[in-house]
Amino acid sequence: MTTKKEPKLNRRAFFATTGAAAITAGTTSVARADGHGDAMVYEVVRTEAEWIEHLDDFSYFIMRKGLTEEPRSSELWQQFDPGTYHCKGCDLQSYDHSWKVPLDKGWVFFEHAQPDAVLLGIDGPVAEYGQMADGGSAVAEVHCRRCGSHLGHLLVLGGNMVHCINGAALDFKPTTA
Repeated sequence: MTTKKEPKLNRRAFFATTGAAAITAGTTSVARADGHGDAMVYEVVRTEAEWIEHLDDFSYFIMRKGLTEEPRSSELWQQFDPGTYHCKGCDLQSYDHSWKVPLDKGWVFFEHAQPDAVLLGIDGPVAEYGQMADGGSAVAEVHCRRCGSHLGHLLVLGGNMVHCINGAALDFKPTTA
């Protein structure tokens, strides 16, 4: 089995430095890619070795270990051509170009996901976000509902809730004429 070297990724620094608002995610069932949380059974199941083989290093640490890519590290953040965005872990169509939000922050933002494409998990509370362990606030994670992979987070930016998605978790498929 090949081991992967963790790339420089830091989701906590993103939230701490951008001032993104943390939101309360309620009692949503946790669907975590790293195997913690409840006993969700996904349509696409792979062993750890199979995930390592299936994904490149960058995508593996984001999707299976819950990390976040550095801003502007994926070309998808500035991709606005017609097409669809699919989970890199299982090819489920998760987002459409018409729902993309042009924010100059370096990640891929969408107004919403394809119906029944994502699940929410809870990330937190996290001390780096200014939250104490006994606090009630958390950040909502976005996971693929078919394979459980971590895609990104739900954030409130400029008064609007958006899906902040890692480009490394997506495959873009352009619309053909």
